[in-house]
Amino acid sequence: MGKQTAALLLAAFLLVSCSNTDGNSSNAAKETDNQPTAATTTAPDTAATIATTPPAGQASPLPSADSAGTETAPAATPSPAAGTEPASVTVPVEGSTASAEVPLLYHMNKNYDIIPNDEGTEKKVVLLTFDDGPKEAALINSMMDTLDKHKAKAIFFVNGYRVKEHPELMKLIHERGGILGNHSWDHIVLKDKPYAEVKKQIEDVQTTVKEITGEAPQFFRPPHGAGGDVSKKVAAENGLLYMTWSVGSLDWEMKETDTNKTDKLIENITSQLHAGSNILMHELPWTAEALDKLLTTLEGKGYSFVDPRSIELKMR
Repeated sequence: MGKQTAALLLAAFLLVSCSNTDGNSSNAAKETDNQPTAATTTAPDTAATIATTPPAGQASPLPSADSAGTETAPAATPSPAAGTEPASVTVPVEGSTASAEVPLLYHMNKNYDIIPNDEGTEKKVVLLTFDDGPKEAALINSMMDTLDKHKAKAIFFVNGYRVKEHPELMKLIHERGGILGNHSWDHIVLKDKPYAEVKKQIEDVQTTVKEITGEAPQFFRPPHGAGGDVSKKVAAENGLLYMTWSVGSLDWEMKETDTNKTDKLIENITSQLHAGSNILMHELPWTAEALDKLLTTLEGKGYSFVDPRSIELKMR
């Protein structure tokens, strides 16, 4: 009986030991199952990034806790390069000569006059323009000195062949604050030319000016005021405001030997003067000489000088 009892007690002890070992293994397995694997750590982060990345203009959400109480990483806030600038910042349009600090206050009508967009905007303004450059540094500097004196801006409509010959002169206009306009490459009558030729005449100037200054012109004036429908079409395709003029100085009809050119030029302009006048002049010695007196005369009549960059690029 003693030996049998000892054998039974030993068997019972062994059974209890095996039962405890199995229970410990099961608990260890459950603890292991509660630990995320590398795969389950990575996938939720990726999903969270997709799900929590905000639409443009919205703030990125704060970090959130998952069901296991583990903080998930917040989605990265998009940088300005991703197109989420703050609302207070204006993004400039590529190739534009307009500054964010210059509001669009005016538009051009079918008579090529400058018209205020709102009733409260000054109506008694003129647009100053000069064609057929760039020619000479002395002329450019003289004209720019006068414009600066009167705090005036002007469009300088340049020809491509002249720019090719003297790119430094066009850079001078640009660096001194002149607004560059497109006056075609060769200064030829465009209205009867085929589309392909007109396109080349206009777009070659666009390309060349942008290569030199970093900015493409936004205004186009056809040589001799004769552009036709094809020029208007090509100008529109290139985002250019097409214009001729509403007041001509007739400086192009004057000669070096003529007398009283300054008085004649001023009389030619003031006899046609009206609110919104789009004044055509040229890069000529007598125009440069007359410019200070002309601008003083216009100011004396109550006119101010519109900044070309404040004009919308669509006629209406």
